[in-house]
Amino acid sequence: MNAKRMQGFTLIEIAIVLVIIGLLLGGILKGQELITSARVRNLISQQDGVRAAFYGFQDRYRAVPGDYSNAITNIQGATTNGNGNGQIEPTGATAVESNLVWEHLSKSGFINGNYTYSATAGELVVPKNPYGQYVRLAWDQVYLVPADTTAVDRHNLKTGNQIPVAIVAEVDRKIDDGIPSTGSFVFAAWAESGTAPVAPGAAPSCATAPVAGTPSNWNLTGNTAVNCGAATLM
Repeated sequence: MNAKRMQGFTLIEIAIVLVIIGLLLGGILKGQELITSARVRNLISQQDGVRAAFYGFQDRYRAVPGDYSNAITNIQGATTNGNGNGQIEPTGATAVESNLVWEHLSKSGFINGNYTYSATAGELVVPKNPYGQYVRLAWDQVYLVPADTTAVDRHNLKTGNQIPVAIVAEVDRKIDDGIPSTGSFVFAAWAESGTAPVAPGAAPSCATAPVAGTPSNWNLTGNTAVNCGAATLM
């Protein structure tokens, strides 16, 4: 009789084991939630910080960072001037101003770090997003879903690629309208290096394609897209 009783677990023991398993699973899920929240906050902080720096630079120098034609004279440590046409150009005979912008902003004290201009993106030239990919502040129309033809050249700050769709969608929801093709925070299929985010309709896509005037949506079904990106319109 005693041997049979020793072969199993009591209800109390089983309940204790279930409670422990529940606590472990809850801790894992909570940890994942905290990591996700931290990454969302990090992306938002980076976007907001660069936007504030962009407008602060304009107020101080009455010029656009990266495009400033008197940077060497007026910014200590600046090595290169822009062409002064009011646009942060990603290509140019004088300088790649989308790279130069980070030197102007950092050496004037508007962003952390100490970036020095080079025509080629590098660790000390261009900042990166939390996923280790380069960001870009430039005058272009490389944003919005490809099916949308309303994009026009304007200054925009790209997050860079390799961001999971759930993260970029949450950033959009917190700071804008949650829709990748409208508002001030929109999808951007751009990458300085590696593979650019896939276009809507391709698998696994970051966003659905707009149909008959209907805005697209972040493709959160299964949360399988891990190479996404967006842009904040200035």
